[in-house]
Amino acid sequence: MEKGVILMSGGLDSTTLAYYFIKNEIEFIPLIINYGQHCFETELNRLKQVLPVEYIGKIEIIDVSDIYKYSTSKFIKAPDLWNEEVNADDLYIPYRNVLLLTIGASFARTMGMDKVYSAFINSNHAKEIDCSSNFFDSLDVLLEEYGAVKILMPFRNFSKYEVAKLGIDLNAPIGITFSCQASPNIPCGACPNCVDRLDALKQIEKENI
Repeated sequence: MEKGVILMSGGLDSTTLAYYFIKNEIEFIPLIINYGQHCFETELNRLKQVLPVEYIGKIEIIDVSDIYKYSTSKFIKAPDLWNEEVNADDLYIPYRNVLLLTIGASFARTMGMDKVYSAFINSNHAKEIDCSSNFFDSLDVLLEEYGAVKILMPFRNFSKYEVAKLGIDLNAPIGITFSCQASPNIPCGACPNCVDRLDALKQIEKENI
């Protein structure tokens, strides 16, 4: 892998990817995007906690929060988890991955870089239309052909368990990462992101008993 922009969220996957770059002394810009997600401030705070101090000043923030201001998604408008039932469909945000990757590509091009790294993995719980392999293949070809920017997903064929295991091997502080979709502050433990994370950590815990 070569220098580029890493899309980050303070979550387990992107934190592990950043620590791979750090260990291998590969230059990168940590980019976090505020698209109106209710947990953005928590994500940003966790990102500042997980990155080594010398990288905190390198964090770039792009704010496009108005784009989903009329959305009813519970990933945008935080639900009352004591009184509301939330399922995966309630958390859907249209074209979110298209937005994140194209913003990342545009930013990278502006910075004179030609690679954008996303820590996306294939999740059994993901419901978004723009999470399919065909989608990512098509977008990658489009961006590279018309803008010379390559979208790279090193963990695309990894399981959450494999990413978590790698994070531990890299001494990444995955224990303080934040990945919840339903709660802006405290992991709910039931959304797709939380379920993937908990399953992976439980599997690692069993191996170490």
